Amino acid sequence: MNKERELLKFQVAFLLLMVRGKTQLKRIENATSRQVTFSKRRNGLLKKAFELSVLCDAEVALIIFSPRGKLYEFASSSMLDTIARYRRHAKDDTPATLRSVEQDMQQLKQEAAIMMKKIEFLEASKRQLLGEGLEACSIDEVQRIEQQLEKSLNIIRARKNHVFDEQIEQLREKEKTLVAENAMLSEKYGIPPQPKRMDQIESSPSSDVETELFIGLPDTRTKRVSTQA
Repeated sequence: MNKERELLKFQVAFLLLMVRGKTQLKRIENATSRQVTFSKRRNGLLKKAFELSVLCDAEVALIIFSPRGKLYEFASSSMLDTIARYRRHAKDDTPATLRSVEQDMQQLKQEAAIMMKKIEFLEASKRQLLGEGLEACSIDEVQRIEQQLEKSLNIIRARKNHVFDEQIEQLREKEKTLVAENAMLSEKYGIPPQPKRMDQIESSPSSDVETELFIGLPDTRTKRVSTQA
């Protein structure tokens, strides 16, 4: 019973992996590619069986027949003993147990189908947010997508402003530290303090220049200047 449940879990996990990755398993038509793939997958399967037997102290038996009928096998103990043990367990399977396994399988298939529909819905929503596949959308659906994008954009902008504020605060703290170090070094080595920054220098009265912006025709400007003189 436990063995059947483990097999079911493995099949469901494999099915979900196929659904998420959209992997299409089909026969490789090219004979050379098929043989190369068989050799690689066979070696990987044998390696996994060996690792499972060592890491988990499990009794593992693996039998593989190549397309040409060549036998490959692995057994953590004795292949014949493992097969005999399997046969003893197989005899213990009752019709009630088999029905329970079938029910579990049907339930797992239904869950896998529901999961597939959810994945397809999420992928469709993702394409719509990217501006794809909007031809079949109604005005209400387009407005809903627009509201989602605006909400996401507001969240992104708020996060960006928060990061900017943090960086500005860090720069201010760094500036204070550098000013303090500069003052300490100036006092230690007798160096005169550095001049103030340009934004701290007050404008001198002698530097005041009267400027005037005039918009109009040249003759009008000449008359205005003559009047002021």
